[in-house]
Amino acid sequence: MPVIRIGREDARLADYSRLTDVDWRRRHEVERGLYVAEGAKVIERAVAAGHVPRSVLVSERWLASVEALVPPDAEVLVADEEVLESVTGYHVHRGALAAMQRPVLPALAELVADARLVVVLEGIVDHTNVGAIFRSAAGLGADAVIVSPTCADPLYRRSVKVSMGTVFQVPWTRAEQWPGVLDELRERGFAVAALALADGAVSLDAFSAAGHERIALVLGAEGDGLTREALASADAVVTIPMAGGVDSLNVGAAAAVAMWELRAR
Repeated sequence: MPVIRIGREDARLADYSRLTDVDWRRRHEVERGLYVAEGAKVIERAVAAGHVPRSVLVSERWLASVEALVPPDAEVLVADEEVLESVTGYHVHRGALAAMQRPVLPALAELVADARLVVVLEGIVDHTNVGAIFRSAAGLGADAVIVSPTCADPLYRRSVKVSMGTVFQVPWTRAEQWPGVLDELRERGFAVAALALADGAVSLDAFSAAGHERIALVLGAEGDGLTREALASADAVVTIPMAGGVDSLNVGAAAAVAMWELRAR
């Protein structure tokens, strides 16, 4: 594969600039049709999922660890660690970054055609929570994830890192209509369950015992929770019974508990 040693002014570093500037990266990555994978394990999972690297950026001491992971025609850029830090805005302690071509997201009908449990995220802007939910979805058997227009990007570097690359193995898409997508899921045979604290909510175990064949589990952001529109579009509002005077869990933890309870048996 082509291995190219570069300096600070190389134009090919543009894909990796300002990685800690969330707003700038969100615009930059979507406009340029890319996302950034960090670390050898994450890069390996992205390539295994069929994603195509535009280039890989490494420090010299990490070169050998990525050469076997990427296609032979991938361009590997090698730079001093000081250059990596000045371009990205932080110390790249995992030593390897890959600018990957952003894949085309599937249509909703294709995504849920054979799905039994779908996780729907409304307005979750914390990338750590999004990544954690994807990791739980992969580990606990959810079939797909749908994110609302206001939800954080699952392919943002922090989400990918927290998910341990499972964002590449769990099928997902972004809803074009919100909360209309919930009505569409219902039309496709899903029972829409909104996880929230609300009067009249049923317990998670009771909802699980009802034996719904297909379930869409809807989760909202920390603090604000689900919008009134999302709650109104649900077939049931579901809550996790709590103890110790605690009213709720972090959304990542709550998602894991709910997915475990609603898993296929």
